[in-house]
Amino acid sequence: MNEELSYAEMLEIPVETVTVSRKEKHKKNGESEELKDKVVEKVNDRMQETYDPLYAESTPIERAEGAPKGNKKIKRLLFAEFAAVCALCAAIFLTNIFLPSSAINTFVRSIFHGGTETAADTRTYQDFTLSPIVNEFEDVDLAVSETGVLSFTAACSVYAPCEGTLVSVNGDGKSGFTVELKHSDSFSTIISGLDDVYCSLGQKVKSNVPLAYSDGEGSVRVMFYSEGSLLNNYTVAENTLAWA
Repeated sequence: MNEELSYAEMLEIPVETVTVSRKEKHKKNGESEELKDKVVEKVNDRMQETYDPLYAESTPIERAEGAPKGNKKIKRLLFAEFAAVCALCAAIFLTNIFLPSSAINTFVRSIFHGGTETAADTRTYQDFTLSPIVNEFEDVDLAVSETGVLSFTAACSVYAPCEGTLVSVNGDGKSGFTVELKHSDSFSTIISGLDDVYCSLGQKVKSNVPLAYSDGEGSVRVMFYSEGSLLNNYTVAENTLAWA
C-alpha cells in the first residue's frame, strides 16, 4: 500500500482514484500437471465410448465336458466292426458243425490250405520214359520174370526208373528196405531188397540221382504198377528199360 501512495504522490493523483491491479503468477509445474490430467481423462472417456478390437478384453473359451464327438464316432465304428467279426466267427463255427460242405467253409479251408486244391495228375505209365535202374557203366545182369518183376544182385547204387515222390519206406538195415515211388495218380514203382535209402519220406526223386544202395548180398526186386496192377509190358536191353 505504501508503494501505491508513493506512486500517487509522484503523479500528484488522489489516492482514491488509483487502482493498482496485480497479475497473479501461476506456477508452470501446476499448469502442466493439470493439462496432463485433462488429456488422460479425455482419452479414457473416448476409449469407453468407442469399441476398439485391439483393446477388447479376451473371454475364456468354453469347452464341452467329456470326450469329443469324433472319438465317440470312432468308438462306435470299432464296436460295430468287432460285432461283425464275432458274428462271422459264430456263423463259421455253426456251419462247420451243421453244414461242413457249405460255401463259406470251403472258402475258409481253401485259405488255410494254400488256396486251391492240388490238381490231379492224370498221366499214365506210357507218358513216362523209363531210365536205367543201375548205372550204365555197372556190369549188372537184369532179369525179368513172366509176371513183370525185374531183379538183379550186385553191389551198386540203385536209381528211380523215372521221377516221382518217395511215399513209403518200410523195413530195416538187416532185412532190407522196401520203398514206393509215386509217379502219378495211377503209376507207381516198388523197389525192395535195399540196404540203404538216400532219400527221405515225401522227397522228390530224380531218375539221375541215386535213390538207394545194394551191397550185393541180396536180390533187389523192381515192380511197376498201373492202377494197382503189376505191369509186364516192358523190355530190358543192356540195362536200358523201355515200354513194349
